[in-house]
Amino acid sequence: MTNELMTRLSGMLEVVYPDVDTAFLASELMAVMGLTADVSAPSAHRSNWDEQDVLLITYADSIRRDGEKPLRTLHRFLQQHLKDTLTAVHLLPFFPFSSDDGFSVMDYLAVNESHGNWDDVERIANDFKLMADLVINHMSARSRWFENFKKRIDPGQDYFFEASPADDLSAVVRPRTSPLLVPVQTEDGERHVWCTFSEDQVDLNFANPRVLKEFLGIIRRYLEHGVIIFRLDAVAFLWKEPGTSCIHLQQTHELIKILRVLIEYHSPDAVIITETNVPNRENLTYFGNANEAHVIYNFSLPPLLINTLVTGNCRHLKTWLMSMPPAQMGTTYLNFIASHDGIGLRPTDGLLTDGEKQALVATMERFGGKVSYRRTADGGDQPYEINIALYDALKGTADAGPDHWQLQRFICAHAIMLALEGIPAVYIHSLFGTENDHARVEHTGRLRSINRSQWEIGQLASELGNHLSHHSQVFQQLTRLIDIRRRQRAFHPNATQFTLHLGLQIFGFWRQSVRRDQSIFCIHNISAEVQQVALTDINLISTDDWRDLISGESIDDFSGTLTLKPYQSVWLSN
Repeated sequence: MTNELMTRLSGMLEVVYPDVDTAFLASELMAVMGLTADVSAPSAHRSNWDEQDVLLITYADSIRRDGEKPLRTLHRFLQQHLKDTLTAVHLLPFFPFSSDDGFSVMDYLAVNESHGNWDDVERIANDFKLMADLVINHMSARSRWFENFKKRIDPGQDYFFEASPADDLSAVVRPRTSPLLVPVQTEDGERHVWCTFSEDQVDLNFANPRVLKEFLGIIRRYLEHGVIIFRLDAVAFLWKEPGTSCIHLQQTHELIKILRVLIEYHSPDAVIITETNVPNRENLTYFGNANEAHVIYNFSLPPLLINTLVTGNCRHLKTWLMSMPPAQMGTTYLNFIASHDGIGLRPTDGLLTDGEKQALVATMERFGGKVSYRRTADGGDQPYEINIALYDALKGTADAGPDHWQLQRFICAHAIMLALEGIPAVYIHSLFGTENDHARVEHTGRLRSINRSQWEIGQLASELGNHLSHHSQVFQQLTRLIDIRRRQRAFHPNATQFTLHLGLQIFGFWRQSVRRDQSIFCIHNISAEVQQVALTDINLISTDDWRDLISGESIDDFSGTLTLKPYQSVWLSN
């Protein structure tokens, strides 16, 4: 087995490090991961998920109690309210950091003292599958590694990527408008470090194999602390070569394969998720040949679904869904419509026109949202993401503005997301219907803070206990939908999916279980008007008994019509 692993590793390493003794490097990497000669190969095309898996995205301190470490407050809330609803928790960066709400990591091996400690992290990992960020592209300018870089000592003196202002950087794809190269004074004089995202987030130099070894040591420690799902943050930008786009380079894909092989051999149940907020076709490449990411984010879903619900027209969402290839066994999609970040617009390239993007941006600004920009190759700025709380993003329509269908529209969005092929992920603030936090934006000066509120546990408990509160209504309806979803074999992340053609105001698709013993027709009115659907257009098999899993109502007349109230969803199952 080890010879096979050594051969695989060496082949991938030769692509990344052609001037290195790759056999020796492979043996070093195996040693870092604690892999011995008798290690067994993981099963090919194994799916470490099923229809019961639902993931929660949250910061360690999204829920707070005075005098208590937030990780303990969060764990207690999860135990009391969500133990039977969720199977996995994505705990956003909980390490010491200097900016970007955790994504500018100062120490990968420590827990932020203000959040708690590793024991608190492990308690969550004991109750849920734990997903953690491997912030692999960049590190804080205030980290020990970067201080050593400036002092020109190890570890760190050659851990960060440098370039010259004279280099040809015209083709570099940027997600920000900040300077790409930042001058830094070191013991050897001025050097220019590469900063894809901000001056405080300095890109690491994976051309140095010691950096890869460092991260494998970090990965092993995370595994020992109970992390089983790894989110590779901003991984598309990992490898840089002046004169190229510096995104999606072949070395990046090979490094992902290397990480996957070593993680899988160590822990066959582990899962890698790539975070690549890019156009859809580019995003799909991170599956590789079922040998890179186990799971990729469906980044096109949030902007397309929101656009669908505010325009009352599902044409683009339907076109996108029909174009999505079924994921091979052992791979799947991560479906989400809100997260700690904004609503990315690059994933709509080729799916929405520039005019449609601008109209969506204008609608979101009308509903209280903000817009972040990125620098393009010609030096111009384009909208990169919309910063808005999902509940407010769905408060009305593009034509008529805010209306009284906000709650129903919001639930409809989640009913669609929960039923699609893939694993559903729900942002904690969507679970509560949290609204735009303009005060937090003013306090931090960062647009993304609009969707990064912090709930005081007493206030949250009061809202969830008040049945007239929309927070309570959202929580009750979403947890009920999730409970229904988790009991359906046809909602396995790899179950068959076909798009239905029921007009522009009805978005529908069909799911069938892997064993073909359950079918579900997922039909959603995405408009503010009552819609009628002829049951003959759905093609129900009349010898089966069909029931809407959401309302409990049965279908008796197969030649009749299905009447859907504004934003109503039905899951017709046999």
